[in-house]
Amino acid sequence: MAICKVCGNDYERSFEVVQDGQSFTYDSFECAIHDLAPTCAHCQVRVVGHGVEAGKHIFCCAHCARNHGITAVVDSTRQTPHPQHAPFI
Repeated sequence: MAICKVCGNDYERSFEVVQDGQSFTYDSFECAIHDLAPTCAHCQVRVVGHGVEAGKHIFCCAHCARNHGITAVVDSTRQTPHPQHAPFI
């Protein structure tokens, strides 16, 4: 068992995330997101998806980037098929 970096829970199903060569242990995705996900520079929401990067700032979407003064961004309107995922168990 390993102890979660965020909440201190000693959990048998904890997992490690490696970021920039550093290893962190978490007991849930919630704790990992709380600790590692960047925050939108405009609305302060945690950016869990791809987000939008502009300079040193990360935004959750182009709308927030534009409201923050970044004008050279757009949300994709292209429809692409979803990749095949393994079935949920």
